[in-house]
Amino acid sequence: MEDLQKLKIDKSAKLYGSKNRKRIIYIILCVLIVIAVSVMYGTGYLKPAVTVDVVTVTEIYPSQTFTLLNSSGYVVAQRKASLASKITGRLVSLSVGEGNLVRKGQIIARMENEDSQANLNQAEANLNTSKAFYEQAKSELELATLSYERFKALLAKGSVSQSEYDNAESKFKRAQYALSAAAASIKAAEAACASARVAHENSFIKVPFDAVVLTKNADIGDIITPLGAAANSKAAVITIADMNSLEVETDVSEANLSIVKVNQPCEIQIDAIPNKRFHGVVQTIVPTAERSKAAVMVKIRFLDKDPRILPEMSAKVAFLSRQVQPEDQKPLVAVNKEAVINREKQKYAFLVNGQYVVETPINTGSESGGMVEILKGLKPGDKVAVKPLDKLKNRSKVEIGEK
Repeated sequence: MEDLQKLKIDKSAKLYGSKNRKRIIYIILCVLIVIAVSVMYGTGYLKPAVTVDVVTVTEIYPSQTFTLLNSSGYVVAQRKASLASKITGRLVSLSVGEGNLVRKGQIIARMENEDSQANLNQAEANLNTSKAFYEQAKSELELATLSYERFKALLAKGSVSQSEYDNAESKFKRAQYALSAAAASIKAAEAACASARVAHENSFIKVPFDAVVLTKNADIGDIITPLGAAANSKAAVITIADMNSLEVETDVSEANLSIVKVNQPCEIQIDAIPNKRFHGVVQTIVPTAERSKAAVMVKIRFLDKDPRILPEMSAKVAFLSRQVQPEDQKPLVAVNKEAVINREKQKYAFLVNGQYVVETPINTGSESGGMVEILKGLKPGDKVAVKPLDKLKNRSKVEIGEK
């Protein structure tokens, strides 16, 4: 019993061993944290972000190297018309809509014209009546001429009296006057018929030149008036434009006007067709300046036709020093030459990828106007750092500076 009481656990030794284990665990954790921090700092994760300026890799055309002036404007049809009726009436027929091709002389709409058709029919009937009277008067003149000649011969022989001869002569002259009156009546009837025909033709709306319908401004049943002044009435039925007369109208400042000349080659870029550039030439320099803008309007004619070019589209014009050659047609991928790093025999650029930059090997070509051609390694739309390159390395954390 006494031996069992002597047996007991030394709690101080157990506590001492437990404290040693905890201390070891703390040391190991601290070492791991230091190693992790060192690795993260070495890879740039814990370094402060470097503020950099960036540029975008773009597509450029060789023609940009011999561009004298750039300007913006709009595509405008030089031949454009709003078609309306010459008379007031109700629209009863309309055979075209937006986008339809129309030809010169084509009837595209008709107004109510029953009354003008009736007037034309009456005028044509009067003309036919006048022609019939003319034929009758002509026949009577022939008969009167024969009688007059006969009495004239008999009077010379003394076979008829003077009064009989005078009577035959009077009939002859009356027949002449009747024929002249019938001829005048025909002319009057023809004039009345022409007037009625014009009035009837005015009920039809015809196309003055080959064009494309831009807008439809009225519908069947609408009241059409020449001036559109009446309540709920329409003036123009459709609006058309000659697509072969499209030109770009742009304002050139007075200070740059000396650069622009008639027949000067130009390159036109339509915002709605960004992947194609069109050839153009300066058609007209409008001989007046706009005081508020201190600019002069210049019109550029398209040398290339494209059905995608529409009136009122926005456009950019490059005034060139020479004609564009075939080798100038292919776009080049280029970037600001300040973004290129020369290191030994290889060239690099810092490609911005999210919050970091990636050192990317590139192949370059020719240089022009501060830009260098990229043959391999970058594509249009990529963003690369330009400043400060000496503070960057692969996987450096960056933030984009204010533009």
